[in-house]
Amino acid sequence: MVDDRLAKAQFAAWVGIVGNLALAGVKLLVGVVAKSQALIADSVHSASDVVGSVAVLIGLRAAERPPDEDHPYGHGKAESVSAIIVSVLLAVVGFEIGNSSIKSLFTPLEAPGFIAVWAAIGSMIVKEWMYRYKYNLGKKLKSQSLIANALEHRSDVFSSFAALIGIGGAIAGGWLGVPWMLYLDPAAGIFVSLLVLKMSYNILMESIHSTLDHVLHDDDTQELRQAILQVSGVTRIDSLRAREHGHYLIVDVKIGVNPHITVEEGHRIGKQVKHEIMEKFSEVRDVFVHINP
Repeated sequence: MVDDRLAKAQFAAWVGIVGNLALAGVKLLVGVVAKSQALIADSVHSASDVVGSVAVLIGLRAAERPPDEDHPYGHGKAESVSAIIVSVLLAVVGFEIGNSSIKSLFTPLEAPGFIAVWAAIGSMIVKEWMYRYKYNLGKKLKSQSLIANALEHRSDVFSSFAALIGIGGAIAGGWLGVPWMLYLDPAAGIFVSLLVLKMSYNILMESIHSTLDHVLHDDDTQELRQAILQVSGVTRIDSLRAREHGHYLIVDVKIGVNPHITVEEGHRIGKQVKHEIMEKFSEVRDVFVHINP
């Protein structure tokens, strides 16, 4: 199960690496030839996604390492760390795109070539497919880093759309002889930078939230509670904490049992509780049971 999850997630990461390399190269080449600041900014965004996908790939491999003496709960949070790295990379790229676009506002401009329009449209189609593929797989595998990487692709869709509007407006301005419309191309680059920065902030906040030992709310643990209470000998649940540790859960539960049974019988009930949870909930990696009289 673990090996299958890792294989699917790694394949998705490689799809992102190869796809973004190809897109970044094509958009940069077309942007330079067509003299489109918006498309060049968009190519830088795609290039940053390559680094993000590499970070995700490393995080996925680290997260699946078995527990050791220093990390008895496993390495699941490595995915959250890689998601934070992705957010920081996005922020750096967002600032760089904005800076270069603002500078271009103060240089002589000319309408970009029409080929830039087709490059932006093609990028939107490819990126939307990559977003849907990775987002759905990330939800299925409960991989925060894959979902963060998918959101990177979605931000690229928006940035390519903004670039398309800016490029189209600048081209129209050249045809119509309206000089101010030429500034729509670098203006689109600035808009792209704002989108990237917003996406970076959202990913960072979600990743930090997950890293700080987030526990499931009571509504999300009802099935766990029902499974525990169905175990013979369990009279009540005194407390239950299901901690998110990357893509899996660590469960700490205190149960009440008959105070007149033997220690051995209480131990057997505790083992049965752990067995039931591990059998019924594949997302649970480990269970710690405390017996109360």
